[in-house]
Amino acid sequence: EDQEKSPEALRLQEGESSSLNCSYTVSGLRGLFWYRQDPGKGPELLFFLYSAGEEKEKERLKATLTKKESFLHITAPKPEDSATYLCAVQARCSPGTCNLYQNPAARDLK
Repeated sequence: EDQEKSPEALRLQEGESSSLNCSYTVSGLRGLFWYRQDPGKGPELLFFLYSAGEEKEKERLKATLTKKESFLHITAPKPEDSATYLCAVQARCSPGTCNLYQNPAARDLK
């Protein structure tokens, strides 16, 4: 379960649009989260995306999701948009823990 966010830091002029990229490799994506974190505070959820092709918007931010990556686009940023933006991926199960569960009732059927 690998995850990579780029660029590490982004310096923008006020009003200069740009985007952050978060690429991932998981088998069975359950969802991808984008958070915003201000200094000295806990992360605050911005978006939750759970299917490829999905887009969500909130003010100057727009998040998109594909099968391999997600982008957080920022349009005409303002000084108050300065923060740490984090992405997190939720997989259906961790490597080595995916086991088929056999329904006990099915064993008795002959």
